[in-house]
Amino acid sequence: MTAGVVFTLTYLGIACGRLPGLAIDRTGIALLGAIAMVVSGVMTATEAFAAIDIPTILLLYSLMVISAQLRLGGFYAWSAHRIIPLLDRPRLFLAVSMLLAATLSALLANDIVCLAFTPVLIHGLVGARLNPVPFLLGLALASNIGSAATIIGNPQNMLIGQSAGLGFNAFLRWCLPPSLLALGVGYLLLVLCYRRRFIAGAESATARLSRDAAWPEFNRHQTVKGLVAVGVLIALFLTPVPREVSAIGLAGLLLCSRRYDTRRILALVDWHLITLFCALFIVVHGISAGDLPARLMAGLQGLGIDVGEPLTLTAISAVLSNIFSNVPAVMVLIQFLDPADHHLWYVLAVSSTFAGNFILIGSIANLIVVEQALAEGVVVSFAEHAGIGIPVTLASLAILAGWIAVAG
Repeated sequence: MTAGVVFTLTYLGIACGRLPGLAIDRTGIALLGAIAMVVSGVMTATEAFAAIDIPTILLLYSLMVISAQLRLGGFYAWSAHRIIPLLDRPRLFLAVSMLLAATLSALLANDIVCLAFTPVLIHGLVGARLNPVPFLLGLALASNIGSAATIIGNPQNMLIGQSAGLGFNAFLRWCLPPSLLALGVGYLLLVLCYRRRFIAGAESATARLSRDAAWPEFNRHQTVKGLVAVGVLIALFLTPVPREVSAIGLAGLLLCSRRYDTRRILALVDWHLITLFCALFIVVHGISAGDLPARLMAGLQGLGIDVGEPLTLTAISAVLSNIFSNVPAVMVLIQFLDPADHHLWYVLAVSSTFAGNFILIGSIANLIVVEQALAEGVVVSFAEHAGIGIPVTLASLAILAGWIAVAG
């Protein structure tokens, strides 16, 4: 009973995003829920620590260290600057920038890609007298869609991959086709929606290009070092070596740097997200220890809702991901999936990621783009994002449904 109350209050708080009268966000709410599970006696502190999936946390942490290496080496800013010459052909620039963002997001943290790309794009776009909004929306949409393609593209995919023991190659083969199709449709919808609004208007009138641009200086040696680490990591993922062992080993090697001190690298690790993961592991374990998940599943089946049916899972995943955000939604839904039916896990990974494009708050990547843009004086409103995010998400989920029918 206590576990059910704590779980319900925690997830309601996560859905609302705050607690009345308190300056606390979703991570803080999840942490309070984990603390309540221990303080109320649902589990001991030892059981709470044991509930945390250490391999998933190690994998997430390691990829953040590798991304930090590339960011400090100036790779992200350098990549964005390389496509700036295409600005005289806006539609081509949009296509290339979306493809670049999707590719990098599939291999690295999509949040970091958005954080590094947004200010560079704004300065180039406004300087070329283009409306930055469609290109920023393209960046957010592409980073989410691209991250769905691989097992390391985003945190929820890492969790799904670790929980079901999915192979890197098999995951890529199933998830890449719908991701590529969704990326193409997203581009076409953006071009259709903004076909007469690529030229700068009021959207960029307040851009503060006079601000000093603090791009990380490009360092070829440090960038190559990071890219080699990514290549070696992917190669190791194709071997029997546990993913978390490969990743943490490479992260350790990158920390052995003569140029960047440890504090500077670790400052770029998203400890907020790691704390959210740990807290949710504890909260979900607290509720799983009782019979509530089994009763909930029985109730759903009584209503004719079968989570084991791919299209039903797609719909439930999309809805819950926009209520609670995709990581908490995935942590709940994996309790009901058969570990032997890998296709269901692929469906959950793609659907929960595609759903992040629906509204502005559906994805951290969306919020990073909007907040970074606002710091540069460019406003991307909730309504503007929804105007393109909703149709792109619905089209993406339709593509996924078609792929489910084809791939089985």
